[in-house]
Amino acid sequence: MARIVGINLPSNKRVEIGLTYIFGIGRATANKILKTVKIDPNKRVSDLTTEETEALRQIIENKYKTEGFLRRDIYANVKRLKEIGCYRGSRHSKHLPARGQRTKTNSRTVRGNVRKTMGSGRRPAAQKT
Repeated sequence: MARIVGINLPSNKRVEIGLTYIFGIGRATANKILKTVKIDPNKRVSDLTTEETEALRQIIENKYKTEGFLRRDIYANVKRLKEIGCYRGSRHSKHLPARGQRTKTNSRTVRGNVRKTMGSGRRPAAQKT
């Protein structure tokens, strides 16, 4: 099991997919990293040698913001938007969509308004005594 940037990569997955378990690395970035290190994307994580794992670790730590650093930057950017009082910052602070989506319907996940399906509305019959 390879451990990169504090994340255990799943050993049964392909390297291309396994790298996406790291916050801040998607499929395109994973493919770019593998191309620079010259590792086959179809290779399994369990089949990586220690040299290949070390090369991946070096490139990811030196060239890319991942995990805690990236999360801290995102949090700081949102905090700055709130402090300057711009529209996007106010949308973040109200827990509403910030990128122009409609809110009459479809904004349930951001607002936390998850409705459960309901029955017919009739109360159940009283139990026998």
